[in-house]
Amino acid sequence: MACQGLQKGETLESLKRESETLKKKLEEERNKLNDVELHQVAEKVEVLSALSIKTRRVLKGHGNKVLCMDWCKDKRRMVSSSQDGKVIVWDAFTLNKEHGVPLPCTWVLACAYAPSGCAIACGGLDNKCSVIPLSLDKNENLAAKKKSVAMHTNYVSGCSFTNSDMQGCDMKANVWDMRSGQNIQSFESHESDINCVKYYPSGDAFASASDDATCRFYDLRADREVAVYQKDSIIFGASTCDFSLSGRLLFAGYNDYTINVWDVLKGTRATILFGHENRVSRVRVSPDGTALGSASWDSTLRVSWSFSTGSNYIFRFIKLLFWVNSRLVLEFTVAF
Repeated sequence: MACQGLQKGETLESLKRESETLKKKLEEERNKLNDVELHQVAEKVEVLSALSIKTRRVLKGHGNKVLCMDWCKDKRRMVSSSQDGKVIVWDAFTLNKEHGVPLPCTWVLACAYAPSGCAIACGGLDNKCSVIPLSLDKNENLAAKKKSVAMHTNYVSGCSFTNSDMQGCDMKANVWDMRSGQNIQSFESHESDINCVKYYPSGDAFASASDDATCRFYDLRADREVAVYQKDSIIFGASTCDFSLSGRLLFAGYNDYTINVWDVLKGTRATILFGHENRVSRVRVSPDGTALGSASWDSTLRVSWSFSTGSNYIFRFIKLLFWVNSRLVLEFTVAF
């Protein structure tokens, strides 16, 4: 052992100092490649015009706070979970409840729709992640078909069928290799708990929402944060976030009952959506990008669409290429 002559406490202290020194060196190397900020590169990009986003549906049926929701790939159905211990599958067009699954534990904090649309997953204070297969028979007892696929030592705060990222209460966002089970990247710029992470549509970046009242944007190729979305007037935590289909907009739900819409490139707030009467627990853009679903502690879900500026839909697909040969650039595939 290299430190045989040292006491145990001295060994730990020396290792801590060495670790801090290495962290500083890594940060210095990262900063050498940080030659320009994202908002500076986007200065020549056209500013977003006024957005027109309206609430089209309000889904009522839960008896308490709605804690999570997700869209089905068919662009029509939604699943929601609530503090009342129920998971409900909705038809967002007709407002009908297609399935209602009572669970043995209240505070169902997480739910997700399988890509096939044939199953849902849920979890919460029961410390389990459970999968429930769906059927065309609306009278079938789905609770009896529930299968637990994972057991945790504490409550389940989020689940997804095809996700390889994770947020945590240690103020870190980690990226995992699902095949090896190894943590391959870690980001530590938040100052409080991280409540949500969402991949950018291209898969090369992700956003996070935190109790520190900020949302942050990370480029996986650059291995660093490239933008922060915040305002001095926002003092409540951000609980959830999701990107528009093009990636130009970031929708973020906050504990002050609002949804802030951010311009991803310029780092400015495009608009604010009101309507919920309690904290917004989840926002999700529909698979075709034309609707925004939101869940709230006011026991309702809302569906908004018409993401338009005037008479035209905004921002068809843009291709963002952040880092090439250690330089930050933008490449547009379709004009606005």
